[in-house]
This record gives sequence, structure tokens and C-alpha cells, in this order.
Amino acid sequence: MNSPIDLRRIDLRGQPLDRRFLAGVLPRAATDVEAAVALARPICDDVRSRGAEAVREYTARFDGVDLPTTVVPPEALDHALARLDPHVRTALEEAARRTRRVHGAQIPAEIGTEVTEGLTVTGRFVPVGRAGVYVPGGLVAYPSSVVMNIVPAQAAGVASIAVASPPRESHGGLPHPSVLAACALLGVTEVHAAGGAQALAMFAYGTADCPPADVITGPGNVYVAAAKRVLRGVVGTDGEAGPTEVAIIADETADPGHVAADLVAQAEHDELAACLLVTTDAALADHVDAELAQQVPAARHRERVTKALHGQSACVLVDDLDAALAVSDAWAPEHLEIQAAGAAKLAARVTNAGAIFAGPYSPVSLGDYLAGSNHVLPTGGTARHTSGLSVFPFLRLVNVVECDRAALAATAPLIDALGGAEDLDAHVQAVRARVPREGGTP
Repeated sequence: MNSPIDLRRIDLRGQPLDRRFLAGVLPRAATDVEAAVALARPICDDVRSRGAEAVREYTARFDGVDLPTTVVPPEALDHALARLDPHVRTALEEAARRTRRVHGAQIPAEIGTEVTEGLTVTGRFVPVGRAGVYVPGGLVAYPSSVVMNIVPAQAAGVASIAVASPPRESHGGLPHPSVLAACALLGVTEVHAAGGAQALAMFAYGTADCPPADVITGPGNVYVAAAKRVLRGVVGTDGEAGPTEVAIIADETADPGHVAADLVAQAEHDELAACLLVTTDAALADHVDAELAQQVPAARHRERVTKALHGQSACVLVDDLDAALAVSDAWAPEHLEIQAAGAAKLAARVTNAGAIFAGPYSPVSLGDYLAGSNHVLPTGGTARHTSGLSVFPFLRLVNVVECDRAALAATAPLIDALGGAEDLDAHVQAVRARVPREGGTP
């Protein structure tokens, strides 16, 4: 395709920039998770009732593969690792090392607090016992997602980690070999050939092939997101990842070639990818369009890229960098690049983003693979309330309360008052059995 790829222009110069107004003008892919829930719920219920038999039937229906068991044989993992391209292996090993370093530093220390003399509360962060990791198998294979999910779980101290990824008839009814190789490289030996809602239900409820997990993480399509919504409460989950997105804040100092390259890189993920350029400089916008006209036709996945850039993508013109930050925070992007003067200081002012990439040499691609940060990030504006994947979904804060007799006696009158106000007399008596009132009255 040789025609220019001009991003749709949205001119917000002089416009109000409150969240409600911006929600009506900024583009984003439309995904109806609630509609998918109607399809995912009966699948999850069926897996809860019939276990492995139901998973087998859905795998045959949706993936075209009839498997007597979801369990991937250990020799298949070993074979995949042995055949892995040495350069890819080196890159995955370094990605794991960097990711382990960043995520290992996230582990909180015990928090000991002396509330009053004789009363202490100690907060301990305890890992879950078992994690289920979902690795998608859509347009491309994602061995990097294996690293991004498994390493935080390992860093958190999770003892049992299982991976599920869709089987493919072209791979002998197994998940993609690069996914299997990445699992083997990280020492994970339990891998299941299962995808979609049935895989998440398998993790949540357990089957004859797969014990139930305490937490499920990992990105996927809208049905995976829907299954997480259905299963939340039965099992812990991370965020509901939807179509990928990037916002780029750029001023006149930005290199239009870099900006265009990063837009193309994000758009090649999915034709539903959303790419938002927010700039103070109309001339830069023109230069980026010119660069896109050169780069898009040369892209390997140019049809996918073109659909994404012509679909839910745009160039937003704003008055200044304060306005650019306001637009970005309202959109709450999965990825935010800042290619502008004072990028680090601007990044410190951002409140809503899954991950921020500050400066001209910090592209999203670095974060996708080798920054050490996590690439499993909130999408669809959920960065307003949800974090990217870290060690924390795999940890629980457990408080240990220790109190001596004197401290309990000093506190007892306050418990008398609150227990009485709530008409919970047994609460009061449980304390007074230990420290009676003066005169021995209960």
C-alpha cells in the first residue's frame, strides 16, 4: 500500500480538557467484555462441573485439536529448548535476568509497628501457594510473556507455577515451541495445552490434569478477559488486558522518525491497537505523517498496521505540555512515551499510565523485552486504577498481632465502648475474660 498514512487530527487547542469531555473525543478500540462474559460463563461453569472432559471438548471445538490430556510431556519441553535459536535463548536469558532484578527489588520487607507499649502489629508478605499463568497464542507467539509472568511469581516465592497456552494443530497439538522453550528455560515443568476461557476455568476449579491455582495472571483476548471477570472471587486475577495501546507526548524536539517508528511498532500487534500522538507542534505532526507514509508500506505487517492507524488512532494537537499531560492522564494509556524536553520531569507528573518511557532512547519495545519492567499492563483506561503485573498479585499481606496483658487491659475500656455501641457483647466478654474490670466485674 503506497498511499500516505495520515493520522486523524483532533485539535484540542483552546478546548476544555476535563475527563468527561475527553472521553467523548479520544479514540479507543471498542471491546465488549460484558458480551463475552455471556459466552465465557457457561464454559467456566461446564469446566467446574465436568473438569478435564469439558476442557477437552472445548479444545477440540475452538482449537481443532483433540487431546486426551492437557499436560504437555516433559520431553516436549526439553526438545523445544534444545531446538531454540541460540540468539533467542541468549535474549530470553538476559530478559529473565533483568526482569528478576527489577521484580526482586519489589519484595517488601516485614513491617513492624509498635502501636502502643506492649502491642505490636507485624505485616508479613506471604506468597500464594500456586499460580496459573496464561500465555496467549494469537497472531504471534509470545515467549517474552512467559518471562514477564513467571519471573515475578518466582521472585515472590510461589512454590507451584503452571502455564497454559493454546495448542496448535500445526505444532502437533502442543503450544508454540518458543513458549515451551521459554518455560523450560525458566525451570517450569508443568505446562498445559489449553487456551481461552476453558484454560482459565481449569486453573480456577482444577481438573484431573491440573490442580486449582490461587492466582491467575497473563494477557489474552476478550474471552480471556471475560473469564477473569467471571472467575474473580473464585481465584485471584490480575488486570483484564485488552487491545494494546500507546500514547506519545511529543514536542518540537522529538524526532519524527522515532515517533513514527514507535506508532508502527505498536500498531503491528493488532488491528485493534490504539495509537495516540499528543503534540504541541503541528509541524511535527506533519513530519510524522510523512514518515508514516515511508515506514508503513515497508512494514512486514503493513495491512494490520494500516487498519490500526486508520481505525482507533489519532494525532491530538494541544496548546502546551501541561495540556498534553492532561490528555494523557484522561486517556490513561497502557504505554506512555514522552519524547519532549524535560522528559523525566514530565514523567514524574503523570498519574495514569501502565508504564512510562521517558526520553528519546526509551521506546516501548525496550519495555516489551529487556527493560526489566513488566509488559503485562492495564489497557482500556484501567491504568486509572490498576497497575501493571508485579510481584504483588502473588503476595498477600498477613498481619501478626501481639499484645501483652497490660496493653490489653489499657485498651479494654475502648473495646467495651465500641463493642457496646455495636451490640456485640461477646466481643467485650472475650476481652474481659482476660482482663476483668476493677472489682472483678465482667
